[in-house]
Amino acid sequence: MTSYEHGLTRRRFAAGVVAALSAGGLARKVRAEVPKLAIDTHAHVFHRGLKLAPGRRYAPDYDAPLALYLQQLDQNGITNGVLVQPSFLGTDNSYLVECLTATNGRLRGIAVVDVAVAADELRALDRAGVAGIRLNLVGQKLPDLSSPEWTALLAQIRTLDWQVEIQRNASDLATLAPTLLDQGVKVVLDHFALPDPKLGIDDPGFRSVLKLGATRNVWVKISAPYRNGAAGEAFAKQAYPLLRQAFGVDRLLWGSDWPHTQFEATQSYAKNRKFLDDLVTDADERARVLASPRELFRF
Repeated sequence: MTSYEHGLTRRRFAAGVVAALSAGGLARKVRAEVPKLAIDTHAHVFHRGLKLAPGRRYAPDYDAPLALYLQQLDQNGITNGVLVQPSFLGTDNSYLVECLTATNGRLRGIAVVDVAVAADELRALDRAGVAGIRLNLVGQKLPDLSSPEWTALLAQIRTLDWQVEIQRNASDLATLAPTLLDQGVKVVLDHFALPDPKLGIDDPGFRSVLKLGATRNVWVKISAPYRNGAAGEAFAKQAYPLLRQAFGVDRLLWGSDWPHTQFEATQSYAKNRKFLDDLVTDADERARVLASPRELFRF
């Protein structure tokens, strides 16, 4: 190699280094300008003009409209949210869809559907941003999830790559969740899996739920500790390390449970966001919890 060629090679190398450094600096700048995802996976929106479901256990006497929920997100540094169809609105998901459409992808939805729902309706919900269905089984007769009608619905849920979210006490979840897992669907358990408030982490049902972490197809919402009795916050602090060990940080989902139906007098969005700081004291781990729903909800 001549001295000229050697010098040219060095100049090209130096130019390449400068280009790489410049690109790296640009990449860092872009990353710095893109806000980290912080996702609230459990909230409800509604207003008193909506048609209520027959046989409902409860109905609020106030409005919790979309604009007010978005204000809560903005004020608490949350980038995205998930709207869960309230049980008192039944299977009429029209307001949910309206809200998802209005927010251009900032929000995702969890719908409530009839077991005989048409495939076309499910596909329409999917296009609107719905990512799963909810089974709110509190106070309800347990469904036979292995029956032909449920098997048919769950096959469609699996095809859509949706989740099935369940609200029920831990002792029943330990039986229900495996039935769903056997049918190949992703399972999300509400509100720390709702153990017996008197037993807390010693509830055998809760201990059985912990074993589901090994499947890697179950997620748990660390939300609404107040729905686990008067000592709910103390229970949550005991439960979190066990849930983290069993499921991993990437399978734990934070939710505000806004507007905290039936607990409005004692709860607020800011209070529940602050409790997450008390629950997950490491900032990096907390950021992972807030971002972990991205893939599950397709953000």
